[in-house]
Amino acid sequence: MERIAPMTSSATPTVIPAEGYAGDVTPQQAWQWVQEGKAVLVDVRSSAEMEWVGRVPGAAAVPWKQWPGMAMNPDFDAQLRAAVPAGQSAVLLCRSGVRSIAAAKRATELGLTAYNILEGFEGDPDDNGQRGKKGGWRFRGLPWRQG
Repeated sequence: MERIAPMTSSATPTVIPAEGYAGDVTPQQAWQWVQEGKAVLVDVRSSAEMEWVGRVPGAAAVPWKQWPGMAMNPDFDAQLRAAVPAGQSAVLLCRSGVRSIAAAKRATELGLTAYNILEGFEGDPDDNGQRGKKGGWRFRGLPWRQG
């Protein structure tokens, strides 16, 4: 199910309230906050995903789970605290916007203001089971690079 942030009368994306973390934002809203210095972009995908699929330049790489086997990153808390300065918010990115919810909840438990980025890096699969064609950071034309 694709979730889109409601629009205000000025057509500015807003935060969708969520339980256990600060809320959900569109990729465009997250990028705007990063550019304005209001948030740190934290990519919670595995290093393999970032290497094989692409990464966002300047994003802090703090894997929620590690390749191979997708085991929990035992250093997640310390790495996240090091990546997000005190007083800054975090916008969390994963492949599809699912792991980043779990990571946002953990970040909130650690005392951070954390938002999930809707659609993730690759978006939902299309009717052929392929990602990257139906939403996501790349699909929205936001900065990224291969490898």
